[in-house]
Amino acid sequence: MTVRELETLAYGYGLLEGPRVDAAGNLYFSDVPNGGVYRLAPDGEVTVAVPKRRGVGGIALHAEGGLVIGGRNICHVVNGETRVLFESPARGFNDLITDSAGRVICGTLAADPFSSSESDSGQDRPTGGAYRINLDGSVDELYGGIALTNGIAFSPDGSQMYHADTGNHCLVTHDVIADGDGAAGFTNRRNLGQADDFNPDGLAVDEAGVIWVADYMAGCVKALDPVSGAIVDRIEVPSKFVTSLCFGGADRRDLYIVTADNTDDTERKGTVFRTRADVPGVVVAEARV
Repeated sequence: MTVRELETLAYGYGLLEGPRVDAAGNLYFSDVPNGGVYRLAPDGEVTVAVPKRRGVGGIALHAEGGLVIGGRNICHVVNGETRVLFESPARGFNDLITDSAGRVICGTLAADPFSSSESDSGQDRPTGGAYRINLDGSVDELYGGIALTNGIAFSPDGSQMYHADTGNHCLVTHDVIADGDGAAGFTNRRNLGQADDFNPDGLAVDEAGVIWVADYMAGCVKALDPVSGAIVDRIEVPSKFVTSLCFGGADRRDLYIVTADNTDDTERKGTVFRTRADVPGVVVAEARV
């Protein structure tokens, strides 16, 4: 385990999610229970990017400006105007990612993610799945069977897609069937890193292919080998509820980590941290839907 120094950038929020950094170095993140998507500028100023909206678990930058965000639906918000991209009969959406063509892949919630009832957890939880919003606005259902959907990411070469299933304590991994424009289909499903004490939340991938995962309730970010699922590195975070992370910065080696609490100072609540990684993160394409 490499000991890394964490810098505190912002705090005082609820459960933070969906971090994403733009080319100007602005970090966007959401406050799930309290509402709002925020913009943290490089000079430390925090402003509201999208007011009030609750339940935003995933954020993508859009090529035409603004943000694609989850919640009760998937929408594109730019200059205060909202364009709905996808409505689903599911309870809502959590995290999302773009493929190399700029299509949006999102995970659906079929149950209350904060429910602790026995019937609403693990294999007994009503399952969600993954959908893709295409460039022409059409939507494809990709697969189901995800007990509690969280982070989604691609390997550096786009040949693998990882989907955090917190309810089943693993990353669901698929081989990607490419069509020249990114992901066309998915095959060879398997579980990576499965363990009873593993609660994967948000995730990001570096250029070496290592999968960095926020482990909710474990107080850390874990780095997983993409083949074996073995833990190859670990970043301790002063939080019991580490929720998500992303790479950013000019060299993509700034690693932003967001939480739902702060164990060093409980009054700080949900906190944004930053540290440095040895390997740059994979470039995440802008949405073009």
